Amino acid sequence: MSGINAVVTGAGGFIGGHLTRALLAEGKSVRAVDKKPLTEWYQVHDGADNMVADVSLRPLCERVVDGGADEVYHLAADMGGMGFIEANKAACMLSVLSSTHMLIAARDAGAERYFYSSSACVYAADKQTETEVLPLREEDAYPAMAEDGYGWEKLFSERMARHFREDYGLTSRVARYHNVYGPHGTWDGGREKAPAAACRKIAIAALTGEREVEIWGDGEQTRSFMYIDDCVEGTLRIARSEVTEPLNLGSDQLVSINQLYALVQDIAGIELTYNHIPGPLGVRGRNSDNTRITKELDWAPSITLRAGLEQTYRWIYDQVAARIDGRAYVN
Repeated sequence: MSGINAVVTGAGGFIGGHLTRALLAEGKSVRAVDKKPLTEWYQVHDGADNMVADVSLRPLCERVVDGGADEVYHLAADMGGMGFIEANKAACMLSVLSSTHMLIAARDAGAERYFYSSSACVYAADKQTETEVLPLREEDAYPAMAEDGYGWEKLFSERMARHFREDYGLTSRVARYHNVYGPHGTWDGGREKAPAAACRKIAIAALTGEREVEIWGDGEQTRSFMYIDDCVEGTLRIARSEVTEPLNLGSDQLVSINQLYALVQDIAGIELTYNHIPGPLGVRGRNSDNTRITKELDWAPSITLRAGLEQTYRWIYDQVAARIDGRAYVN
């Protein structure tokens, strides 16, 4: 292999597929990597060097960056929505293998820049106990008390990326993603997040005539949700910036889960009732403080929740309709 402009791990997933598309649109040569068979990737881009490889294995990481790379975007991780990460803590923490092995491989191959996708799950739980939560600042990750399992792996891998920069000169950058959503992502099966779950349930109701939808908990838990286009733009800006410390990358538009469902219902144009049932809820409230990213990059996510949900609902509606009709996956 010869040197390549960009490597994207987790490229068969939601964010990775969109990021690969954006890099190709810039005219970059891109090696897109995922352990899933190509038939299971959400997006397969013909212009990319698409490689099936498990980057938890160090020899495969070395193959992925063989010949060098200008930019390495490490997004590969075993993760999902709250139901998944609460039931699969060991699996989530085992992502430390891919995080560590990709750092070693990128360093040894002389990669110019290394981007690590962290998460708002690194933040201390005691700062997220109220629905009207104070937006989380980057410094709120310490003293550390990350979300059990997934959050601890993310926090550890952030530190590893920092120390590879300090000790070995690998230019590493870190973004803490806050609840990314949009089309071409997981929308069923247990790994989907709240916006996709809401769109799926309401699309089923619209297509079948059902008029009751289930919501975990009382629905008053709060979050902010960032549309995928903002996520990709922010990822590229952070990766290419001179900001060495992790930055929040998320919307600061705080909504309750009940408000999220009401918004999707309005987009769908139907009337529904809601059945609140027990389920994994995570923290009571979480929002992104965008003060630092605005100051450092003169930019912050700005796509409104309604605008993003309109695009997401339309795509998930088509997926649900295809499944009901027995048709194939819809792009």
